[in-house]
Amino acid sequence: MAELRAAEHAAASELSEAAQAELLELCEEQFSQLEKLQNEITLSEPDYCENPQEQSVNRLIATEAELKQWLAVEPKLLAVNSEVLLEAGKEEMLKLCSELEMVASCYEAKTDKLKETKELELKWLEEKKQVLLAASDRAERLQMDKEKISELSVLRDTKAKIQKMKVYQETLMECLGDVLEKHAPLPQIEFSTNRKKTNIDLGINGNLISLNEILEVLMNKVLSTPHDTYVTIDDTFWPPYIELLLRYGIAVRHQENHFKIRLETFF
Repeated sequence: MAELRAAEHAAASELSEAAQAELLELCEEQFSQLEKLQNEITLSEPDYCENPQEQSVNRLIATEAELKQWLAVEPKLLAVNSEVLLEAGKEEMLKLCSELEMVASCYEAKTDKLKETKELELKWLEEKKQVLLAASDRAERLQMDKEKISELSVLRDTKAKIQKMKVYQETLMECLGDVLEKHAPLPQIEFSTNRKKTNIDLGINGNLISLNEILEVLMNKVLSTPHDTYVTIDDTFWPPYIELLLRYGIAVRHQENHFKIRLETFF
């Protein structure tokens, strides 16, 4: 930039006397024309208007008319001397270079600032990614632990419920056995010397099973083979027990085979 300034001063000193005289004459001519225009404007100004709004409108109209006139005027060279035009062009170029240098300097400063901001944002983004990754891993581990705990708790609860049901079932079966043993005992054979009745005379089999055992057989059949719940009646089933179960709707007989019964469906 200093070199450009030095070249400017050197070029100005190298102007010929004729060019300097022409430039001075042109400046005086333009100054005289400016004074003339100023006097015409002063003389053509209207009287003072008491209404400020009307005065503003008049000034606006005058300014628009002047703008249209300047737009219609074709630009002219201030001088025809090549030396003067060259020096004027150099001066404009030096001014433009100075402005461009300022713009470039501002652009570089802004670019450096943006680079610094970008580096900070990238660093912040990397930190956030690390935090997100750690949080995701932590959440995944917690979810796995929760699932494990949930599965274990469900398994423990299920086992406890099964054990509780087994105990309850055993209790019910014991109560049922006690009730059946009391109210539906196996037939007892009483020997009498006078009548001399035997098991064969009464038709009672010595291998009879109790009513409780019959119910257990029927229930086990339902649980083991749900598709075929019928049990075949043999000589270990005491007929009065079968009739008792059929009469009170606890068991039903097979429609085709009367030697088969099953537990009634209660659900």
